[in-house]
Amino acid sequence: MRAYCDFYEVSPADEELIAVSQALIADPDREGIQLVARDDAGAAVGFATVYWSWDTLSAARIGIMHDLFVAPDTRGKGVADQLIAVCLDECRQHGAARLAWQTAQDNERAQRVYERVGATREEWVDYWLSVRP
Repeated sequence: MRAYCDFYEVSPADEELIAVSQALIADPDREGIQLVARDDAGAAVGFATVYWSWDTLSAARIGIMHDLFVAPDTRGKGVADQLIAVCLDECRQHGAARLAWQTAQDNERAQRVYERVGATREEWVDYWLSVRP
């Protein structure tokens, strides 16, 4: 998770990252899930996080893949595809109608992965407001 945050040039405290993981582990049916990909030696080489939400336009529960990260030296080996496949399986098991996610406009490598797995590209524009002072 730290490498993922470094990639996006953000630096939440380790305690905050651990708290996110603990919340998901404590209540995976309501909060979401975090999946870890490991190599043959057991070292973590990637992860994905899916949060459960609702979509009014489809009147259904959905999974939002908020995080997908593969270590740079492991990219191109199918790990991202495998993580997405497991995220889809988890969505099916949790009654979600679809899996949705977003990526940066300039993250062309990720976009190639998403197109390869058959994802549909949306054309929404994202906005956000901070709730912290």
